[in-house]
Amino acid sequence: MSKTKKILALAATGIFALSLASCASDGGSTGGSEPAAGGDCSVGISMPTRSLERWINDGEQLKKLLEDADCTVDLQYADNKTDQQISQIQNQVAGGSKILVVAAVDGKVLAPVLAEAKKQDATIIAYDRLINGTPDVDYYATFDNYKVGQLQGEFIETELDLANATGPISIEPFAGSPDDNNAKFFFSGAWDVLLPYVESGVLEVPSGQSPASNDDWASIGIAGWASDKAQSEMDNRLSSFYTGGDKVDVVLSPNDSLAIGIEASLKSAGYTPGADYPLITGQDADKANVKAILDGEQAMTVWKDTRTLGEQVFTMIQEIQAGDEVTVNDTETYDNGEKVVPSFLLDPEVIVKDDVESKLVDSGFVKAADVGL
Repeated sequence: MSKTKKILALAATGIFALSLASCASDGGSTGGSEPAAGGDCSVGISMPTRSLERWINDGEQLKKLLEDADCTVDLQYADNKTDQQISQIQNQVAGGSKILVVAAVDGKVLAPVLAEAKKQDATIIAYDRLINGTPDVDYYATFDNYKVGQLQGEFIETELDLANATGPISIEPFAGSPDDNNAKFFFSGAWDVLLPYVESGVLEVPSGQSPASNDDWASIGIAGWASDKAQSEMDNRLSSFYTGGDKVDVVLSPNDSLAIGIEASLKSAGYTPGADYPLITGQDADKANVKAILDGEQAMTVWKDTRTLGEQVFTMIQEIQAGDEVTVNDTETYDNGEKVVPSFLLDPEVIVKDDVESKLVDSGFVKAADVGL
């Protein structure tokens, strides 16, 4: 943890302790660490940002499910600012939220604020992003994030018939935000498939941005999953390493936000959809990317139907409220440095052009008009 983050986390602890003292003086509990059960359903939902379409959808859908079940819901978005998310969680607990659903901006700095929330008998569910370095996360709900990357790597492997290719085929790999624990799993899943082909020479990385192992993934991470930063990075790689008619054949993009930036860079460099256009991966099935798939500007996206994630978290909250055993299906994978967090993993799936109408539109995930159909 950086010095700045340590100071921020310590400050949050002190401020939060003071804010909760007044609640305790009014009869609120300050002891105990068991998950809450029974009583009024009061839930705080803390989402990282409104800048990505998926987080807006996730937050609003879960809020509606809970309100339809007569729960009191406080939904907040943190604008990708850790201090803002800490403050919002403080206010949610001080306002009586007994269950917290947290999609962390930075999963490494929330331990102090969650420790204080636990003293108020709050139950904490990490939503889609694991929260690290704390024993106070009760449950984790997510998609199988390693499988997301694996699907991307296997798609590239199959589409380019890498097992029978001689190469060299040029690939430019990207990874997600270094402060997002999920980004490590996405990259590892893909790189476990692709690295052997890099090592054998079938794939080559002209820019040199080729991690030697999964552990080095953050060296090519794009902070904040920002489209403009991905575009700038791709601009630099194209102008520096693809001259004299050389073309990039594949771009491993871990999600749709980065893919949009990469596609903008390719367009400005003169690439157009067709036989020589690069194969580009993605994740999330954002509307703009679904349209890009239909237009031939992106090869695929990994669809995580976040409606099912929200429904699963809603089920977990109902089980917590009833005092029942909470349903999980993984008790081995997600070690946050303090504990292995009981988790529920959902399966993602690949979407290509031929799947858009039958899977995304017909299921109601996107509207036909929103993607140009």
